[in-house]
Amino acid sequence: MNKLGQYKVGMTIYGQVSGIKPYGAFVNFDDGISGLIHISEISNGFVRNVENFIKVGDYVFCRIIDIDEENKQLRLSYKSLKRNHRQRYNRIPFLGLPSNKLGFSSLAQMMQQWQEEAESVKG
Repeated sequence: MNKLGQYKVGMTIYGQVSGIKPYGAFVNFDDGISGLIHISEISNGFVRNVENFIKVGDYVFCRIIDIDEENKQLRLSYKSLKRNHRQRYNRIPFLGLPSNKLGFSSLAQMMQQWQEEAESVKG
């Protein structure tokens, strides 16, 4: 059986980082299969240097996002297993405006009163 056949897209796997390049990190697995975590799959934020996130020799969990049968390599994602702090804020529902409906019309209504108060203070 082809060793690559045991892997499926969406699986979470554990391997050792064997190399770092400006475009990503290579990961080796115990059965001799290797994969690439492209720089765009390292983090949800901007990645200037892959080594700021992972280093050669690190053991990492990653998710299979594609299988390259021709080159016998896995395309991997590291960021898909990390918590995205931005998502926490996206989940907060919008509750709308308060019932007293403040807005520009409220300002327009109060403007005359505020101008009169300002004039009386001046003098």
